[in-house]
Amino acid sequence: MEKMAPAFAMRIMIFAILAFHPLTVFGGDTGINYGRNGDNLPSPRRAIDFISREMNNKISLIRVHDANLEILEALSGTNLVVTIGVPNEAIAYVASSQEAADKWFQDHIVTYIRKGVRFRYLCVGNEAIPSTVVASYVLGAIKNLHESIRKEGIDYIFVTTAVGGSVLGASYPPSQGQFAPGVAQVMSHLTCFLHSIGSPLLINVYPFFALASEPNHIPLDYALFQSQTPVIIDGNLEYYNLFDAMVDAFLAAMVRAVGREDVKLVVSETGWPTAGLAPYSSIENARIYNSKLREHVIGVGRTPRKADMIMEVYIYEMFNENLVAEVVKRNFGSFYPDFREVYPLWH
Repeated sequence: MEKMAPAFAMRIMIFAILAFHPLTVFGGDTGINYGRNGDNLPSPRRAIDFISREMNNKISLIRVHDANLEILEALSGTNLVVTIGVPNEAIAYVASSQEAADKWFQDHIVTYIRKGVRFRYLCVGNEAIPSTVVASYVLGAIKNLHESIRKEGIDYIFVTTAVGGSVLGASYPPSQGQFAPGVAQVMSHLTCFLHSIGSPLLINVYPFFALASEPNHIPLDYALFQSQTPVIIDGNLEYYNLFDAMVDAFLAAMVRAVGREDVKLVVSETGWPTAGLAPYSSIENARIYNSKLREHVIGVGRTPRKADMIMEVYIYEMFNENLVAEVVKRNFGSFYPDFREVYPLWH
């Protein structure tokens, strides 16, 4: 998760390129992020048991940021479809050699496929690009792990990475969307490789931070899926919510990098905090955002720019994490540690 830089939110509201003709409209699905940076949380076994059994299949997709073996054991034999992470601190190791990648893949993926874990995406790092010391290793790690997957003959796991809005830039006309100059080459190579192997790019999208950084330019109802008046972009695209505008900003940059329209993305994080940055963070605003988000994803399943999208979105997150350094980032949880819902959402 990252906080939006000032002026980025307003740029992203007007940032997209012309849509192509609609083909087919699909509905999408929403899952949940499971983080454990707290000292008052239930055990992985108890948390996974709750999501996979007691929730009666209301949540079928889960994203785990690291390949913790206790969590992988808990996921074994469940019906959850899993996005698993190579933590940022392991990226350089996985990128160091094919042998290292093969070992990591055997230990964390193949072993647990045999135990019944249903993997979908293998995510190399979270927002490792552009600002971490391992950013330059991400593509190498992805290439090595893709080879590990290929050698095992597995065709249903897709290796990728997750990025935030800091990889985008807007020092050019809105209809000429592209990645930020400082990371354009890295993101272009990454996006082209992902496209070549059929993998989506995972993106973290937070209208909340965009609103909080520029409240004088972004209406609250536009951030909360409640706007009755569209923002018109590129003359003919109508945006009734900031979420779609932000997703389409990434799509624009990806299409420009790849030179084709058939790019894929997954929203790996989005959400709204219940506290920590008043007046925007509140239980009611979080309820509205995430409920409207789910309605939009499941019912509409597309953005104005990409009408053939099957939208897959992971809400941040399962529990509040009280050990996260930044106060507002501690308050995105959907459930209390005793599994009561903070507000009605998963119904």
